Amino acid sequence: MNSRTSMMQGNVAVAMGAIDAGCRFFAGYPITPSSEIAEHLSKELPAIGGKFIQMEDEIAAMGAVIGASLGGVKSLTATSGPGFSLKQENIGYACITEVPVVIANVMRGGPSTGLPTLPSQSDVMQAKWGTHGDHPIIALTPANVRETYDMTVQAFNMSEKYRVPVIILLDEIIGHVYEKVTLPDPHDLTIFNRKKPSTGPDDYLPYAADESMIPEMANFGDGYRYHVTGLVHDETGFPTNDPEKIQKMLYRLNYKLDKYKDEILQWEETETEDAEIGIVTYGSSARSSRYAMRMAREAGIKAGMIRIQTMWPFPTERLYEFSKQVKKIVVPELNLGQAAHEVEHAVQGNAEVLRVNKIFGDPIPPDEIFTKIKECF
Repeated sequence: MNSRTSMMQGNVAVAMGAIDAGCRFFAGYPITPSSEIAEHLSKELPAIGGKFIQMEDEIAAMGAVIGASLGGVKSLTATSGPGFSLKQENIGYACITEVPVVIANVMRGGPSTGLPTLPSQSDVMQAKWGTHGDHPIIALTPANVRETYDMTVQAFNMSEKYRVPVIILLDEIIGHVYEKVTLPDPHDLTIFNRKKPSTGPDDYLPYAADESMIPEMANFGDGYRYHVTGLVHDETGFPTNDPEKIQKMLYRLNYKLDKYKDEILQWEETETEDAEIGIVTYGSSARSSRYAMRMAREAGIKAGMIRIQTMWPFPTERLYEFSKQVKKIVVPELNLGQAAHEVEHAVQGNAEVLRVNKIFGDPIPPDEIFTKIKECF
């Protein structure tokens, strides 16, 4: 088996993972700290027959990747902070039209222009609730460079399989850190492509779904003519005011990911079997958390860690079970408690949730997390 070993930056790992997953279209607008994704793809995509377009703004970039995906091309856009905010309306459009797209959001401090060059994890809630209306979304949170590559491949697979936008939610530290990685041969990857129509153009209903809850998807230009609209629509794709059809469409849209939750959710557990104090963490904060957990173990404190890899949907059931085992749960993150809020909701009062937060652009050092762990006694 061929492999590729090199020193690689997290942002470049996003670009390489996208290419290996079959991405052949990128539209974006440069913004710190995600610009290396666009820079790398501006050179690599044309070399393999793909297309790279620098758009006039983030709104147009999101619209362009939706259009490219409707044409049958796996598509990616990348941004940060204010650019992610600008994309939200079109992300909502991709949700209701069930267009597979991948969005890389390299988080930085905010609000507004905020801290353009410094890390944050402050877009956790925006990833889920940034658009209006109820809709499903998948957001993956890598903690190292190799995982960033792997999750980018997963993001394209999930987007194609479930017909849903997928967000790669990394932060500036993961986007800019260099690590030695060995990437697999692209031919060894499992790649998922969207389900094509099983009927001819005359019988095709673009939003008809069987028990899978996921409609078959025809590409524009393949002889299938159908309507795509941001309005609530029936199985034909045309707008409807029929209450029964509206409810049927929106319920299917919102609950289709629940059907596949067990195969979507990902988390990593370390030393949880006998843990009395829990750490729940994600992204770059997980790197400090792991070291703090080791410090606690060396001090005779039975600390165990759950690292969230799928931020949305959230691993609520597992955290609820974990909360019945431990006395307290420490949640370190580079914001004022966005994931901690979800942890508190998940544990339902079984364990006290203690926050370790930092918002001025520095990472959380392990000793601060360890200090919070010691406060649990």
